Amino acid sequence: MAIISRVEVIDFTYEIKNMGAAFTNAHNHVGYLEGGRLPMSKYAIVIECEDGSRGEYVTHWGGTRPALAQTLQLVNDLPGRDSDMREAFYNDWNRRLCHMDHMGQGPVDIALWDLAGKQAGKPIHKLIGGFRDKILAYASTFHGDHTGMLDSYDAFTDFAEYCCSLGFRAFKHHGWFDGDAKVEAELIRRLGRKVGDRMTLMYDGASDLNNFADALYVGQACDDANYLWYEDPYRDNSMSAFAHAKLRSMIRTPLLITEHVRALEAKNDFLRAGGTDFLRVDPEYDMGITGAIKTARMAESFGIDVEVHACGPAHRQLLGAIRNTNFYELAEVGPKLKNVIPPCYACGYKDELDSIDADGYIHIPQGPGLGVVYDWEWLNAHTTNRWVFEKH
Repeated sequence: MAIISRVEVIDFTYEIKNMGAAFTNAHNHVGYLEGGRLPMSKYAIVIECEDGSRGEYVTHWGGTRPALAQTLQLVNDLPGRDSDMREAFYNDWNRRLCHMDHMGQGPVDIALWDLAGKQAGKPIHKLIGGFRDKILAYASTFHGDHTGMLDSYDAFTDFAEYCCSLGFRAFKHHGWFDGDAKVEAELIRRLGRKVGDRMTLMYDGASDLNNFADALYVGQACDDANYLWYEDPYRDNSMSAFAHAKLRSMIRTPLLITEHVRALEAKNDFLRAGGTDFLRVDPEYDMGITGAIKTARMAESFGIDVEVHACGPAHRQLLGAIRNTNFYELAEVGPKLKNVIPPCYACGYKDELDSIDADGYIHIPQGPGLGVVYDWEWLNAHTTNRWVFEKH
């Protein structure tokens, strides 16, 4: 038993050049903007125990302002408690955040798993029960822009060709925020003609298409181009199991839904209602590694694959413990932009185009816990606020 003595939450901000956002705190509505300078705010969590052990996690895509507020609610109760009680914490927090979206729960749970791995001297995936040490990655693009990066059909198809030359065997594109169904469908068909014989292709509508008719039109293009999956098509935000079951009956391309459906029970209901072919899960979004493993095991009982959203050391550790999954999402990449995740690692860890090996695989870190070392000099230099919770 290791008793938690102190928890610190560190808010930090860094700047990304040549990037813009559709609106303030846009989160995922960001992309290339020539000459732009976009401030990005994320947060880190440090959990310390009386025996000197320490768990850490720095948020990636999930470190939003609403998530930070929820995280602060939860960590206040950790000092004085046994750090191994992750299942009990999951149960308590599931009830506590039932009126919210649970987005602040995942980062705390991941930090607790990092702590457990370091205490045991094992990577998290081996602590859970290891299945693999590497997995194929797919290049997952930034959204299309209109200022000089992914700003045309040719820009997208040329980038897909470039990714193929690097060794990627799979490619997923996010189209333009405009949500023009005819434009999206044309790009899908062009990508199919350009690289479809050499790469597995996927399309993420990112809920930008306007309505069901648009989703159907673009889905038929996915059929024509033999896409592996069609993700989050239109502006119901992928919440209606009925609508997506209807869409599934009218196209051949499998659907990948539930990125925006929170909690194990809701994902189970969505699957049973016929709303998806693959389940989506993310350890930051879906109540931590604890919640994500529950979702993966639930999907496995139905004989369904679960695809892990986005990238990061927690995501790699999760994939190392799951059989029923296919790829690592190297998100997001483009010919002129680095990934937006914070450059906060002192161990060489990164999620960039050159992170794959010669055969297109991403490797699972083998060090204890998350298997990474954070650059606390960089994090402290970019810190804007701190909250400390201690055992009394």
